[in-house]
Amino acid sequence: MIRMVYVKMMNGKTEALEAGDLPLSHGEAVIVESDKGLVMGKVLSSPHDREIQPMEKPPKKVLRKATSEDLEQFQKNQQLEKEAFQFCLEKVKEKNLQMKLVKTEVLFDRSKILFYFTAEKRVDFRELVKDLAAQFKMRIEMRQIGVRDEAKMICGLGSCGRELCCSRFLNQFELVSVKMAKEQNIALNPTKISGICGRLMCCLAYEYPIYTDLKKDLPKVGKHIVTRSGKGKVIRQNVLNQTVTVQLEEGGEVTIHVSEI
Repeated sequence: MIRMVYVKMMNGKTEALEAGDLPLSHGEAVIVESDKGLVMGKVLSSPHDREIQPMEKPPKKVLRKATSEDLEQFQKNQQLEKEAFQFCLEKVKEKNLQMKLVKTEVLFDRSKILFYFTAEKRVDFRELVKDLAAQFKMRIEMRQIGVRDEAKMICGLGSCGRELCCSRFLNQFELVSVKMAKEQNIALNPTKISGICGRLMCCLAYEYPIYTDLKKDLPKVGKHIVTRSGKGKVIRQNVLNQTVTVQLEEGGEVTIHVSEI
């Protein structure tokens, strides 16, 4: 058994980490391990015991609670991120590079600054990196990201009026297809089924398995069936109500439950 705790990193990603013997509670700031180095995060839950499977990769750890010095360092890093963003933006314009700067991230220990950007084509940013390294005297890493990652970093509100799922709780992007919208009888209007990133909305995948399962017992639109009112052709489905509307051969329409077919 191992004590685990959910922590939301300051970059927006939520992970389950090993809590060790630390007495952690909701809302506390902590210093944790990450693939990029040390980062600050916020505890989202009380620690809980969980059994680690034999082949499971060991989780990263919460190293310690954040001290007042850590919080002060984090604030300084945030200020440096703003300065680095502005400086990089000016250099991009000066060098006429075809890229869009999205965000800068300073690692907690200031061992590296990451610059996230989008671009339609490959960008030669070698001279830009030299200028950035000379200005900030630390390792520079340029990361090209996609439009979905850009939306996740910038955040915003979706058509539902709530904070974007990718910014709020999604840790990775799942495959979303037009078929998912079709199965849920959603109008295939690009402006209705696309997020602010211009790609299909992630939420189209949430209820897709339910619709797929419920449709198994429903006759497809266009299929001829026999009802208590006579023979007819299915012209509409109501998946959630488990009903179909049938156009009868003798004229008229009838809506029946799948159990009446």
